[in-house]
Amino acid sequence: MKKQEKEQKKTIRTFAAASFLNDLGSDIIYPIWPLFVTIILKANMAALGFLDGIGEALVSLSQAASGYLSDRIKKRKIFIWTGYLLGALSRLGYAVSSVWPHLIPFRVLDRAGKIRSAPRDAIVADVSTEENRGENFGFLRAMDHLGAVFGILICIAFFSLLGYRILFALAAIPSVISVFLIFSLIKERKSDETKIYKGISLKDLDKNFRLFLVLSSVYALGAFSYSFLLIYAKRFGFKVTFVPVLYLIFTASASLFSYPFGKLSDKIGRKSVLMLSFLLWAAVCLSLIFGRSDEIVIFSFILYGAHKGALEPVQKTFVSELAPKEYRASVLGGYQMVIGLCALPASFIAGVLWEGFGMSAPFYFSLILTIISGFMLVFVKKR
Repeated sequence: MKKQEKEQKKTIRTFAAASFLNDLGSDIIYPIWPLFVTIILKANMAALGFLDGIGEALVSLSQAASGYLSDRIKKRKIFIWTGYLLGALSRLGYAVSSVWPHLIPFRVLDRAGKIRSAPRDAIVADVSTEENRGENFGFLRAMDHLGAVFGILICIAFFSLLGYRILFALAAIPSVISVFLIFSLIKERKSDETKIYKGISLKDLDKNFRLFLVLSSVYALGAFSYSFLLIYAKRFGFKVTFVPVLYLIFTASASLFSYPFGKLSDKIGRKSVLMLSFLLWAAVCLSLIFGRSDEIVIFSFILYGAHKGALEPVQKTFVSELAPKEYRASVLGGYQMVIGLCALPASFIAGVLWEGFGMSAPFYFSLILTIISGFMLVFVKKR
């Protein structure tokens, strides 16, 4: 038993280290990505939107596809290390691109790297127990955000010295290390199931999961990009040079809160922490609607990080527990696909409301959808 527990801890720690390194590499690039596309490669905003749009669509589809294939062939590990490898190759591609259309195949590679997510989450759910599943997902999410914090700091520190292309190439190194960690340290369990996997449909899922999927979709339609919060801060009066600091505050807050909220869900239940995450987002909306000071806006970014820390790991934990075990990767991937596709129009709707009714309008709209989602969550029961 002790050997099994030791192996489980090793698996979680390996995934945590790989996630930390990969997000470190990603967030070396992220703060300067729009500048590289528009200034260095001379693309307009429509081209930038196109590149980011295909990226988000691919994230949703790749997670669903890898979840289904992982369950079908009963293998997880190959999708995980391949996902990190695709991320590394994409950054090298960015570094050598000379015109913006060259970025398209590398953007596809980058976002297709998300094939790692559903199989990895299925392994995490499988090696965890009900007493530590939330803690484990929270720990992984905390390491994701912590890697992002260090990536942003490296970008700020070395950008003026190294420039875009060298920084992009160097950002591939952490993901290559992640490939090595997964390939060498993760041992995949051999499946003892001999039955043929024929796929999954909504009929295979109980009404509680279907209700949770609907309420999550409703919430996602109001969960616009954090870019709106950054733009709000700039319009509020913050200097352009301080806006990346607000992003850093949000990311650090999310890293700080993910682990304790995941652990808390093991003690008081998934629904309670998810309800808390909705309340935290409602507090963000209200503070930005009615806030009239710099301190309140800064505090809103801390609350936003706490909201993400409560929402993201516990969502995955809850979905993995509502799903039938044999379909776990498929359900996790399909759930992320649906939420991702619902999130695609969220920022567009927020932008229309912003332009038509003022910069508080998206927050009012999101607040209403959050209240509806919270009300629906009351009726979801655990398996």
